[in-house]
Amino acid sequence: VQLQASGGGLVQAGDSLTLSCTVSGRTFTSGSTGWFRQTPGKEREFVAAVYWSGSGAYYADSIQERFRISRDNTKNTVYLQMRNLELEDTAMYYCATKSTTYSRSRADTYDYWGQGTQVTVSS
Repeated sequence: VQLQASGGGLVQAGDSLTLSCTVSGRTFTSGSTGWFRQTPGKEREFVAAVYWSGSGAYYADSIQERFRISRDNTKNTVYLQMRNLELEDTAMYYCATKSTTYSRSRADTYDYWGQGTQVTVSS
């Protein structure tokens, strides 16, 4: 199973950006895919997660409804739409997936990880 994250870049505060995570090597009909982010010297932080079936989408409290996670099962791709970006959103963003739905905010429960895509927000 491989995950390819893309869409990061350098943007200004207040801008929007959409990240993509394409999963290959396996078709998920259940389980979940999440986005995490990490800055140097800090632990990986949960951002959002979506289930491959049903309508469940979950967010970290710190996101405050600025981000939206969605999936396209036909493309095995999960998106993270980010708007009104803040300086504090600057981080390496990783996507991860697993075949279960429990503990969706815990990074150590995910089985497969992408390589990360850098998001840098400038003032």
